[in-house]
Amino acid sequence: MRLLIVGALEGQLSEATKLAMQGGAKVAHAPSIEIALASLRAGRGADLLLVDVMMDIAGLIAGLEAERISIPLVACGVETNAAAAVNAIRAGAKEYIPLPPDAELIAAVIAAVARDATDFLFRDPAMERVVRMADQIAGSDASILITGESGTGKEVIAKYVHSRSKRANKPFISINCAAIPEALLESELFGHEKGAFTGAVARRIGKFEEANGGTLLLDEISEMDFRLQAKLLRAIQERLIDRVGGAKPVPVDIRILATSNRNLNDAVRGGTFREDLLFRLNVVNLKLPPLRDRPGDIAALSEHFVAKYSKANGLPPRSLSPAARDALLHAPWPGNVRELENTLHRAVLLSSGDVIGPDAILMPDGTGLAEAVQAHTLSSQLTHTAETMSQALVGRTVADVERDLILDTVSHTLGNRTHAATILGISIRTLRNKLNQYSDEGTYVPGPGEQRVA
Repeated sequence: MRLLIVGALEGQLSEATKLAMQGGAKVAHAPSIEIALASLRAGRGADLLLVDVMMDIAGLIAGLEAERISIPLVACGVETNAAAAVNAIRAGAKEYIPLPPDAELIAAVIAAVARDATDFLFRDPAMERVVRMADQIAGSDASILITGESGTGKEVIAKYVHSRSKRANKPFISINCAAIPEALLESELFGHEKGAFTGAVARRIGKFEEANGGTLLLDEISEMDFRLQAKLLRAIQERLIDRVGGAKPVPVDIRILATSNRNLNDAVRGGTFREDLLFRLNVVNLKLPPLRDRPGDIAALSEHFVAKYSKANGLPPRSLSPAARDALLHAPWPGNVRELENTLHRAVLLSSGDVIGPDAILMPDGTGLAEAVQAHTLSSQLTHTAETMSQALVGRTVADVERDLILDTVSHTLGNRTHAATILGISIRTLRNKLNQYSDEGTYVPGPGEQRVA
């Protein structure tokens, strides 16, 4: 746990420092926002910022966003700073801690941040198999490719692997390859020297160097530009990186994890992903099953999210009705865990009582949970019927299928040729010719008022 304390509020942050260190945190100080940003830009990362509430918290958060640095921020100040505390929360601070600091409160905040990074809730056997494999390989330095649909928890299991590795006390750094413009991704990964390009006003340490000694997660690796993949391959193979505009290679010691919600073998065949890079990344593949295939996790996660958001919103403890639990288990969840979490957060806010029924649970498009389940069930039934019909047709000739279709339709209309021709979309003359042909071949043709004998 790396804590960066920004400011020096009447010496009381020194006491907070001591309490944090007693809680097992590694603490660094920055007297100003500019120095804090420079420290983070230089690769001296942090897992949590503890900031004097009287400082420009909105400016600090804007600076972090401009540098694409994602770190939770907690404001702290004397109890008389109520307005400043409100402004800090509105600006984006996760929490406010009154000073002088309370040892249990400091410890609770640090524990919460550490827990958020590694907590992993699962109950279903399908997920248990994945976690068991993750436990087996966590202690190695092997690269891992984590695959699965969007929202299945790929980054969560990456943090889980890191927390159980021999690098657990070193940084875990994540970079989303899809969220950063192609022109900036190389600099984000490998860093740059001052003056390397327009806007490079100072040296910037990249994610590879920031993760030195620890773990680097390349999120959505499939979205990386093909040309940059060659530089990434070299960095992984040789453990050397070149800063943009740099004069000499920089050695790094990291473990690489990567995620993708696409099939990288298809990307290789399509010419958008390097096969040699895939081999380097895919030493072990952790494939996360979609939530709809993990009913045990749906139940456990649902209860967890209801309890979490009831508490977070200052509401009395709430629970799910049996009907709501059953409906949640049968919903399709195309957005997986992320969609389930957002749906239950919304349900906690919309529910008028302590028990949440299915009527209080709305899907993202505003559809009620019961309607969504009904639509999904009907869709599944139609798909199953279509598959069954398709399998029944395999091995039969077109003529055989056509004959059965025509005769079944005539039987359905009780031998009414005109009605049957209309349903089939053919002329009455064509229908009569077909029926005469079948009769000549010895096939029974229903007459007026008759049905086909099975």
